[in-house]
Amino acid sequence: MKLGAGRFPEPPYYAVIFTSRFHDTGDDYEPTSERMLKLAAEQPGFLGVDYARGNDGLGITVSYWRDEESIAAWRSHAEHTLARQTGRERWYDAFEVQVARVERSYGFRRNRRLQRP
Repeated sequence: MKLGAGRFPEPPYYAVIFTSRFHDTGDDYEPTSERMLKLAAEQPGFLGVDYARGNDGLGITVSYWRDEESIAAWRSHAEHTLARQTGRERWYDAFEVQVARVERSYGFRRNRRLQRP
């Protein structure tokens, strides 16, 4: 994960927070996940993504978007729609999605303060 000034534009922008718990990932989860990350990065308005998954199967993915229109376009993308359907049917026991407007963004780096350009 890249951290630092200039990673995202000056706020406001949006974060889509996807929290999930695995049921059964099967052989097709990892390639589909990689494909979704690649495909999302090609979408207009996409700013970046952070994700983590614990050994207990709990995962959090946060994707960042310029505006709500970009989020809506990604949600309606055909391949993403199919991946969401497969997730409900096979991969996840449960998931939640929150969409939040980022009003402020700041950070810290040891020996150097992160600053916006």
